[in-house]
Amino acid sequence: MGNAAGRPLINAVGRPRVVINGTCLDYLAESCMAGDPLKGGGFVILNGLEFDDNGVIREQAAPYPGSNLFSLASGGAIYVRDPQHTVVAEQLNGGAIIKLTPEDWSLILPYLQENEKLFGISIEKDLLTVNGARKKPEEVYRKVAAVKLAVLTDVDDDA
Repeated sequence: MGNAAGRPLINAVGRPRVVINGTCLDYLAESCMAGDPLKGGGFVILNGLEFDDNGVIREQAAPYPGSNLFSLASGGAIYVRDPQHTVVAEQLNGGAIIKLTPEDWSLILPYLQENEKLFGISIEKDLLTVNGARKKPEEVYRKVAAVKLAVLTDVDDDA
């Protein structure tokens, strides 16, 4: 429902499907080995929301304030609600920020719908509305995907 501590989903394998409505401190999905989410692999949805003193949902200052997001991951993805584009490449260590595709949205939508049923966080009102304006999913969510790490994939042919 809220924030996760440091290092959630470290070494996650298989097909974890996790929604974090708040944020986490650092090292989210470090060394994740969850395959391609569009082919049955795992993922994390990071919404970066919080409740104010009156119970009203609002954006946190940053959906992910830490560093080492998706550090050394080899598979899976993190879908970050980041309409202000506050998550930057310097926070990553082995991941890349790429645009959300319609296939990505189709994949995460059922999880956001279940999240809405369980916690009352409205997809339309709370997730896709930014500064009073309804936005398209690809304007609100960004995908952090694993990239091949050259140091791990380079092979010395003379060996």
